[in-house]
Amino acid sequence: MTTSDPRHGRLLRRWGRWVARHARAVLVFWVLFIVAGFGLATGAFGTESLFDRLHSGEIVVPGENADGRAVLREAGASGFSTYTLTVEGVDLHDPAVATAAATAVKDLTAIGEVESAVNPFVLPGGPSGPAATPLLGAEGASSGAFATVVTYRQDLTRTQEQAAQEEVDAVFDDLVTAIDPARSDRGGIRALVDRVIAQVRIDGQTGEGVALPISFLVMIVVFGGFLAAGYPVFGAIASIAGALASLVAFSHWLDLDAAVVNVVTVLGLGLCIDYGLLVVSRFREELATTRPAGLAPGAELTSDVVHRAAEHTLDRAGRTVIFSAITVAIALGGLAVLDVEFVRAVAAAGVSVVLVALAVAISLIPALCVLGARRLGRRARDIGGDHGVFSRLARLVQRFPWAIIVAVTAGLVVVALPSLDLRLTSSGAELLPKGTPEREFFDNARAVFPRLGGADVAVVTTADPATVEEWLPTATSIPGVRSVDPPTPPRDGVVVVGLRTGDGGLGDDSRRAVQFLRDHRPPFTAWTVGQASSVWDFQRAIAQRAPLAVGLVMLATFVLLFLMTGSVVIPVKAILMNIASLGACLGVLVWVFQDGHLASVLGFTPAGGIEATMPLLVLAFGFGLSMDYEVFLLSRIVELHAEGRSTDEAVALGLQRSGRIITSAALLMVIVFAGFAAGKLLMIKQMGLGLVMAVVIDATLVRMLLVPATMTVLGRLNWWAPAPLRRLHARWGITH
Repeated sequence: MTTSDPRHGRLLRRWGRWVARHARAVLVFWVLFIVAGFGLATGAFGTESLFDRLHSGEIVVPGENADGRAVLREAGASGFSTYTLTVEGVDLHDPAVATAAATAVKDLTAIGEVESAVNPFVLPGGPSGPAATPLLGAEGASSGAFATVVTYRQDLTRTQEQAAQEEVDAVFDDLVTAIDPARSDRGGIRALVDRVIAQVRIDGQTGEGVALPISFLVMIVVFGGFLAAGYPVFGAIASIAGALASLVAFSHWLDLDAAVVNVVTVLGLGLCIDYGLLVVSRFREELATTRPAGLAPGAELTSDVVHRAAEHTLDRAGRTVIFSAITVAIALGGLAVLDVEFVRAVAAAGVSVVLVALAVAISLIPALCVLGARRLGRRARDIGGDHGVFSRLARLVQRFPWAIIVAVTAGLVVVALPSLDLRLTSSGAELLPKGTPEREFFDNARAVFPRLGGADVAVVTTADPATVEEWLPTATSIPGVRSVDPPTPPRDGVVVVGLRTGDGGLGDDSRRAVQFLRDHRPPFTAWTVGQASSVWDFQRAIAQRAPLAVGLVMLATFVLLFLMTGSVVIPVKAILMNIASLGACLGVLVWVFQDGHLASVLGFTPAGGIEATMPLLVLAFGFGLSMDYEVFLLSRIVELHAEGRSTDEAVALGLQRSGRIITSAALLMVIVFAGFAAGKLLMIKQMGLGLVMAVVIDATLVRMLLVPATMTVLGRLNWWAPAPLRRLHARWGITH
């Protein structure tokens, strides 16, 4: 039982008393909140669904690639509004095939929403016939394959484009029926994006469907009853509703990538279960402490006993939850410094979801506990004792601290080594698993029509075509470039030169070509665009702002931990240990997803790198969650040391009293993140596995071994701080 600090606990005690007295009203509010959150997200109130407001594509950062794409869009040369039919296994010399294609093109151009349709048998400004154009197969006429490309008007709304596509599909159906090919397929960027967004929704439902029931079963074991186990799960549902509602709000002033939904939902789900576990456990402990001596287990508890239990719970566990939420919010807030819209959207939405999880933990969960206090009281027991498996583990570590430090540190370094070869990528169709129709379309189109999908690297310019022609011989000598496409005819003054590297746009050759073009500019105004160019700009943007973001997060974390512990040694040590564990987590990500190990087990196809934003998100989320467990453990150790116990005794007892909570919370977090890692979208799979490893490494190797070992070695130095800072902590320190 801890004693409350009157400087900080009065407000939380009053809040706990208010929640206890108005528990039913609090519950009604959150039920309405859940209905409103899910209603807004699904469009049940007649508004646009959240999923209709999402987009998916390259991660856009300010830079040359974004500027070049803007020039292309203004010239109406964006590939986003194209829709393509591919056919294979026909006789391209048969006049009937060419006639059917010409008829289809005529019908397509008659559709009002269609800007243009390309006849595969007619070269622009050239002769008719089965010539070797980009719309014929790789082997020309002998391939028996051709494609027809439709471009919609740029000013269409999504509804207008969908209606037009029904008419286009009808024309494509007639063409396929007329020529009877061995195989036909159709698709485009819009269809791919729609499929990615749909997969985000499916993976989210799958993750929640896996995580919530299994988490409920685990908490039944932890709490020994259905009622107590159900409270954190109900709170998690409220957190998901809050996450979706916050995303609806942010979608009105931020372009939200589809992946943001699952990234934010998984955070809210995990945190709310984590906090719910802590609050319910503490409430049961307080019930056991405050109930009158001799009262029968099944006897009715007085409202005074229940209210005092709620006050003490919010005063103690509530403060820990608030502190934890602040640390997670700080870690996510650091992302807002980076000049990447996707990352800033995750930061803004993530911080809002942390606040929702905090509100659930200090209002809804205590209210549920108050309403179910009688049944909770029947099984109420102190979940922390002074002797057990965790105290024995601590004593064992304290006998061999240096051996533990060397072994664990060496292990973390070895696991982290693959991260030195980290390679960022920005996948398109590769985000979807093989076998998905939309991915199959792009994979097959690249194989059969290698020139149809555009160049691997493109140079966009508004220069005079004659000047561009003079530069072409130089372009052929660019490192990594195998061939150069002829400049496109000027469109609103914009000319595009395609550079073919043969690696799909993200291989080493494409990256070398982009690097060369950035270092050796063409003799005219030009922009280099493409996937490799996008990754180049992303890395540059991160390198410019990352030191500031990391510095702010580290400083804020140091200040918070100092206010909690009164030491400057413990915060520095905690930050260094978190860096080591996160390095190991990143090493696992690279070993699995970049190098392709366990691909068959996890069900993905290696993309040759890690999605560009994943290291940032995994490190930020992982850092916040690691500090979450740091707070759980340190709060007990600091409390025991303040009571006059030696450092070794405080560590052993602190680990014993918090070990069950940390282990249970970590297990629940792993269940939540593993549910999302089981999804099919590559980005979400990487996110899920990365956070699973962050939690596992931190809750086992770091909290259970490295923390007690280092605190044993440091002894009294753990609590050192300069005299001015000690006086500062005496006045403003955050204590129990």
